Amino acid sequence: MIQSQEVPIREKNIVLIGFMGVGKTTIGQLVAKKLYRDFIDIDEEINQSFDLPTTEIFRLHGEAEFRRVERETIVHHCAHSRLKVIALGGGAYMQEEVRRVCLDHCIVFLIDLSWDSWKDRLPLILDSRPVLQNKTLEEIEELFLTRKAAYSLHNSRVDADQLEPEKTAEEIVQSIKTVWDIYQPHHG
Repeated sequence: MIQSQEVPIREKNIVLIGFMGVGKTTIGQLVAKKLYRDFIDIDEEINQSFDLPTTEIFRLHGEAEFRRVERETIVHHCAHSRLKVIALGGGAYMQEEVRRVCLDHCIVFLIDLSWDSWKDRLPLILDSRPVLQNKTLEEIEELFLTRKAAYSLHNSRVDADQLEPEKTAEEIVQSIKTVWDIYQPHHG
């Protein structure tokens, strides 16, 4: 059982969620740099633990095993670390335990992208995303819409349709700093 101790808001991890390919890793690295925090890419951590790319983990071990390791990794970081910026894989947030630990212990930011904007990125990401393999555009859109419902459980969102990663990261940082000042103002 995870002990629930109240982490000061300025020390809470920042978790980035959103559909695959919206730029969580790129934006997360920029946010971490701006806030002088470490960046954790959950997919990268899983790849390192298996010493395999995600597509191979799916092929050799199956999606269920990938999701189990993903859940354990996220729960560990969210419940037992502070001052991190964490990017989740696109499917991670579909797991209730993942949503719960993120919302209980962290500040969750949705990087939101419309279907039309995301669709333009599809050729760039198709080969590296195992859950997209052998799917029609209609099936991918259905997955996109299904996940959007889970993503609606967040603390804040940024619409990345018209923004470059740098601008999206800046918007997140400004939003975070506003929240910090409201809930835990500096005294003195």
